[in-house]
Amino acid sequence: MSRIGKKPVEVPAGVKVNVAQRKVSIEGPGGKLEHTFPYGVGISLEGNTITVTRTSDSKQHRAFHGMTRALLANMVTGVKTPFEKILEIHGTGYNADVKGQELELDIGFSNKVKIKIPKGLEVKIDKQRPVVVRVLGADKQAVGQLSAEIRKIRPPSPYGENKGIRYRGEVIRKKAGKAFGEKK
Repeated sequence: MSRIGKKPVEVPAGVKVNVAQRKVSIEGPGGKLEHTFPYGVGISLEGNTITVTRTSDSKQHRAFHGMTRALLANMVTGVKTPFEKILEIHGTGYNADVKGQELELDIGFSNKVKIKIPKGLEVKIDKQRPVVVRVLGADKQAVGQLSAEIRKIRPPSPYGENKGIRYRGEVIRKKAGKAFGEKK
């Protein structure tokens, strides 16, 4: 039995859960999430507890068992308190701004880079040095995906200039550049 899959998911007060065979919808103060889970897992709601079971002991069903429970736990957590990823923009003159449903990045290219903010996510900018971009939302996967897309535009440089977009707390392993001068 999956150690993660057999743990029940507790539903906090203020969160509504609707289970219809494989389709689960969860609604709370942070938003509404829906997901259709694969065949081979059973989802049941008893009181304020969600339990996940599997139909057989095949390798695929065992993998889906733990994954389904983890996704449900993330959905319940996300609609109660939003998930957050924090990015820092390092570089002279680098800036970010939110205009409507677009994030506009000025990060050393000839034009500003525009990224569409998906529905259900919120982006906040702190105008300090370094510029801090906060991505918030109920869907953990969507928050991580948007953060990765923002970081991919100008990843942090491993060489001396220390420029780029990085996650807060991310450690960049520095590389030595080319050595100049006479070799002895």
